[in-house]
Amino acid sequence: MDLTPDQKAEAQRIFDALQAPFLDEARRIAELLAGKADAQLLGKTEFEVRDAVHRLGAAALQAALDGRKKGGIRGRA
Repeated sequence: MDLTPDQKAEAQRIFDALQAPFLDEARRIAELLAGKADAQLLGKTEFEVRDAVHRLGAAALQAALDGRKKGGIRGRA
């Protein structure tokens, strides 16, 4: 994807903000999977992994929003 210099800077800011949440979730997933027997990897564990990935997605969206200008309504509508 071709990004403008400003977009590249924004992408780097978001990437930097995601480092800690990504590593935290990766550790949780690794510990979850390491603690399960082969027969337990599918089913409930799949949903637990999916939930962790969703948390990471939510962190990514929040990181993107955190750097954006607030554009609410000013004054009386």
